[in-house]
Amino acid sequence: MQKKADLHVHTSFSDSTFPPGHVVDYAAKIGLACIAICDHDVIDGIEPAMRAAQQHGLEIIPGVELTAEKQGSEIHILGFFIDWQDTALRRRLAQLCEQRIQRIRDMVDKLKGHGIVVDAEEVFALGGEGSVGRLHLARAMHQGGHTKTVEEAFRKYIGNGKPCHVSKINLTPEDAIGEIVKAKGVPVLAHPGVMGNDGFIASYVKGGLRGIEVYHPEHPPALSRHYEKLAGQYDLLMTGGSDCHGYGKERILMGSVTVPYELVEKLKDERR
Repeated sequence: MQKKADLHVHTSFSDSTFPPGHVVDYAAKIGLACIAICDHDVIDGIEPAMRAAQQHGLEIIPGVELTAEKQGSEIHILGFFIDWQDTALRRRLAQLCEQRIQRIRDMVDKLKGHGIVVDAEEVFALGGEGSVGRLHLARAMHQGGHTKTVEEAFRKYIGNGKPCHVSKINLTPEDAIGEIVKAKGVPVLAHPGVMGNDGFIASYVKGGLRGIEVYHPEHPPALSRHYEKLAGQYDLLMTGGSDCHGYGKERILMGSVTVPYELVEKLKDERR
């Protein structure tokens, strides 16, 4: 049987409801051979996931998902096989996490202006010891009865371009790519269909982008085929994954999108 990999998985150190050990147990249970831990702007989930994976024979790719911004659009860059113990990377991620905290406070203030009162400390509590993000805020809004679903919080209030969204990300996609390369990782554009602007891809390639996440739960087949063609056009590696957040997105997505292990081998070759 061909080995399968899910190359986009979050832990509770960013905005998943699953701690690293639970992530690993679930991946092993559904028969995955390899997963990439790609938490938002934090790498603290990698080591505990690696420890937990030893008893299952599951391969863990150390990764990260950096949040960047270009011309008002939020862009996510995945970094695979990063040196997660690199001091400079850890220092930069600590700065990004501080920006995340302030961004939540600013969005909470905006929500007050729309009659929605959310305690920022409750959002930070949902974030736990990792990085805090909009999904935590959306969960707090839903739990507080302000929206019927987590998705509604994004659609009406805190999604890109919505009235309570705050753009306060001091990192360009090109900078994010550079940070990953400096950490000896392979930079890949995350879920471009969600980001919504293919016009930037050429500039990312010039900046050192080496891959594109072609397969994603929010990429229907026709969109995946589109990004397969773009990957060929720019000579980019193709990756894919479930973008699993445990129950953070209301159902467990892990394993819903996988790629053959040969794509993992290609990522390894790229790093060499």
